Amino acid sequence: MTVESQFNSIARLYDRQRPSLIPCFSDFYGVAIDNLNVSTPSPEILDLGAGTGLFSQFVLQKFPDAKITLVDISEKMLDIARKRFSSNENISIIQADFTTFKGEKQYDAVISSLAIHHLEDNAKVELYNTIFKLLKPNCIFINAEQVAGESDYFSRLYDKEWREKVETSDLTRDEIDASYERIKLDKRTPVSTQLQWLRNAGFKEVDCLYKYYDFAVLYCQK
Repeated sequence: MTVESQFNSIARLYDRQRPSLIPCFSDFYGVAIDNLNVSTPSPEILDLGAGTGLFSQFVLQKFPDAKITLVDISEKMLDIARKRFSSNENISIIQADFTTFKGEKQYDAVISSLAIHHLEDNAKVELYNTIFKLLKPNCIFINAEQVAGESDYFSRLYDKEWREKVETSDLTRDEIDASYERIKLDKRTPVSTQLQWLRNAGFKEVDCLYKYYDFAVLYCQK
């Protein structure tokens, strides 16, 4: 199955499953939102690989007047987002491959969560260069992501720890098995490699603000 078909198939269950599939759910998104600092109360934000709009919903709790553009390839995931934001005129939704999104303006922030790890490394590099161009000067990119270990040893450790927690979660056997199938599509990259790519793209401030095994929050300022 493709990434698009996988996420189309789980769209209805996606949000409910997140806390069970992300053992550090509160901290993971909490650190990302805590560090989404912009100079205006109504920032223009681009959410790449936005899915159901979960990350954008957390953004709106901090910036209720934010103008957010959501881009995702999965129509059924975006159907959930459309319902979620049906009464918010500041939300724009675009069904498209986010790797090809060029945009016609610059943003106060670009965000992404649990999406970029589906790309091959060369596509990640190209996307990071595009994101740099999409940002206004001094503005930020935050990527809440799943990453590989710095070696195969650590990648195996991350996988073992995650599976142990998922197996004792409230998910059904079918849901657990489906999650194992989805991660076969992952193309994760170590934090250190991605931070260097982001520096190469031109970002002046780059760091990993949070890491829990394979869950990491990368922060970059233009």
